[in-house]
Amino acid sequence: MPSATLVNPASTRPDNGRHAVDAALVRARLRAYVRAVFLVDIAMVTLAMVGGYMVRFGELSKGFGGGAPRDSVPYAIIMVGLGLVWLLSLKLMRSYDARLMGYGVDEYRRVAAATIRLAGAIAIVGYVVDLGVARWFLALTFSLGLVGLVLGRYAARKWLHHARRRDASWSRQVLVVGDAVHINELVATLRREPYAGYHVVGACIPDALIAPVPQRLGDVPVVGSFRTVLEAVESTGVDTVAVTTSVELTAIRLRRLGWQLEGTGVDMVLAPALTDVAGPRIHTRPVAGLPLIHVEAPEFRGGRKLVKGFFDRAAALVALTLAAPLLLAIAIAIKLDGRGPVFFRQTRVGMSGKEFSVFKFRTMVVNAEEVLAQLKARNETDGLMFKMRDDPRVTRVGRFLRRFSLDELPQLANVLLGQMSLVGPRPPLPREVARYDGDVARRLLVKPGITGLWQVSGRSDLTWEDGIRLDLYYVENWSLTADLAILWKTVGAVIASRGAY
Repeated sequence: MPSATLVNPASTRPDNGRHAVDAALVRARLRAYVRAVFLVDIAMVTLAMVGGYMVRFGELSKGFGGGAPRDSVPYAIIMVGLGLVWLLSLKLMRSYDARLMGYGVDEYRRVAAATIRLAGAIAIVGYVVDLGVARWFLALTFSLGLVGLVLGRYAARKWLHHARRRDASWSRQVLVVGDAVHINELVATLRREPYAGYHVVGACIPDALIAPVPQRLGDVPVVGSFRTVLEAVESTGVDTVAVTTSVELTAIRLRRLGWQLEGTGVDMVLAPALTDVAGPRIHTRPVAGLPLIHVEAPEFRGGRKLVKGFFDRAAALVALTLAAPLLLAIAIAIKLDGRGPVFFRQTRVGMSGKEFSVFKFRTMVVNAEEVLAQLKARNETDGLMFKMRDDPRVTRVGRFLRRFSLDELPQLANVLLGQMSLVGPRPPLPREVARYDGDVARRLLVKPGITGLWQVSGRSDLTWEDGIRLDLYYVENWSLTADLAILWKTVGAVIASRGAY
């Protein structure tokens, strides 16, 4: 946990560019980003309609009915109308809300929902009334459009992430209000993911000492107390006030703070002590004027689990089929590199504590387990795992396989057997599970995965505590949409070889 100690600024390092940026500039840049995304969406919708038309009626149309359109209404008019309705659907689903853009899967979910719902509505209307539009044209257009819109949003998001790392004026300028401990926790969380777009520039604590000796929480200056939040907002020029937990921050004070911020253009966000719970599990219900937060229990069985299991096995079968030549080439390389088997089997613990044999390509010498006892003193990670950046047990071919996670490919067979999932917590060793406490054991409530939040967040570079935190977050908040996002991020993590050794 970050220290909550208040220190004299003379004993701390400089702000390192953490000063506030003019809020008007931030708002202008965010509006410019939203407009740019809107233009990208127009381009993707247009390309989808042109592509659908060319495939349905052009040279590639033989498998879709062929021939030029015979409809009475010109398709140019149809495409203009469809494009306008499509963009309106995206707008109605709030996919242009700047607060949702640039981070998380909710933006993609809204884009997909807007497209799929529109396609469904047109299909129903077309069944009742003859619209005079070729069904294959619509099917192709919406399919291409969904892919194009998601890819367009992804490209725009990557640009925004790069801009936020380079220039704080692309991020919201945040004043944090709360007690010292919770402010430090929130600041550490926001700085772990700077691309989320929250740039902390100051803090207000219950009893701030501004003069003669200003206080700091780490390198965050304390700019006011709970009684002077509005003055602190004006002096720092922030556009967002993030309120975290504090005993002194009563409901009356919080309500009055909201009233004070009315009409200032400054947003207020709440960061309650309820952590590691994703939005889909949280529902707010007003009762007697109180916004009660209902937290649904994690879902470990039911229809969504069946869909996840079907998707896992179908995707694993396709992946194994397509990767068969690569698997054969790796097997030959391992055999040529030295003696020993091609595959390495190791007992791991899966869902509900059931043990199974995990399959991997062998990347170490044959007597790796015997040598491990001699290397334990050189462990470079904390917790229950053993990791060495330059492990002498790893073979030449093994080092290449590990760099690009190719040694994990045989685990697709474990997915087919129902022992693992494509996405999930890291499969632990029995000796690790034997030392689990009650909280960590919750990792065993779901199937372990070939990849997961731990892999797309740094892999071996993560501490044991961070890895467990990410695994438990996944267990509590998994969804098929999040799985697809993690699989997509895994590709980038593997290519970049982040934390792989």
